[in-house]
Amino acid sequence: MRILGIETSCDETAAAVVEDGNRMLSNVVASSMDLHIQYGGVVPEIAARSHIEAILPVIRQALDDARCSWDDIDAIAVTYGAGLGGSLLVGVMTARTLAITRAKPLYCINHVEAHVYANFLTETSLPGFKMPARQPKFPMLAIIVSGGHSQLVLFRDHFDYSLLGQTQDDAVGEAFDKVAKMLGLPYPGGPSIAHAAASGDPEAFQLPKARMSKYDFSFSGPKTAVLRLAQAQIGETHDFPSTKLAERLSEAQKADIAASFQRVAIETIVDKAKLAYDEFGPQSVVIAGGVASSQELRRQLSAALPLPIAYPDPKLCTDNAAMVAALACFKAQADQPQASPYSLAIEPNLNM
Repeated sequence: MRILGIETSCDETAAAVVEDGNRMLSNVVASSMDLHIQYGGVVPEIAARSHIEAILPVIRQALDDARCSWDDIDAIAVTYGAGLGGSLLVGVMTARTLAITRAKPLYCINHVEAHVYANFLTETSLPGFKMPARQPKFPMLAIIVSGGHSQLVLFRDHFDYSLLGQTQDDAVGEAFDKVAKMLGLPYPGGPSIAHAAASGDPEAFQLPKARMSKYDFSFSGPKTAVLRLAQAQIGETHDFPSTKLAERLSEAQKADIAASFQRVAIETIVDKAKLAYDEFGPQSVVIAGGVASSQELRRQLSAALPLPIAYPDPKLCTDNAAMVAALACFKAQADQPQASPYSLAIEPNLNM
């Protein structure tokens, strides 16, 4: 079975063809990130307009790279939530139109759940990808960490899962973005913080960890602690504006703050994951979402857990359509309900 996946939940316009849920035949991503960097974050209107311009060429490229015609495609899958309303609308309307005109079944995909299924992609002939040797086994603990989500989910099988805990305020990726902005580092914050942290001391400052219920997260407190720490480092009071911190902090101070924040933020995730592992004893642990590409997260997680973890290629941690198509393959194999191409609606606030 070959499925064309379409992903437009944020600022990446993506299309991919996946065969049987594990073999990635193509993976095309057009990002409008360069347009958003100057604003320090994604501007929804710009993202939506960029999707309109890019989506049809991206789909054509995905089919060409997979060496597929429409006759070779068995179904279409599209992200319908969660995400930015305007961005989702472009992908869903395109997928609905194609499903009708090409007479293909249509599957609607939860963006957050799809990130987990990047870990089920094990084969590709595309250059530059390092794929896991095998698919994860159930029961499986999924650590989903991105700019919009921080969740721990226990999968007993495909489509049989329980949400153990999630962030109660900022997602970890969002916290990285906000701390980076305070320090005058470029967007997106995760890679910028990691780069600055490489020359800093992760033990330079002892930032607090939020005390939450067993498996829930909070990153607002550590983020505010960074603000107070930076103000203190330059000898200013709490009313000093965060937008002026960067010009007063030295490069060494920025590096130490970045390293200390990265350590605490990642420790918060790993501590909860270790608790869940000890309680439920899963056969596999996977990480998913943009922050899953963090080398510090991978290092700490590997040190904390006693089983080997097969990490997805970093290019499959950020938003892509291969994960969307992979999840749809498993939906088709399990005879999950199809979506109506005449009525499928977006759900920007969709949850797991």
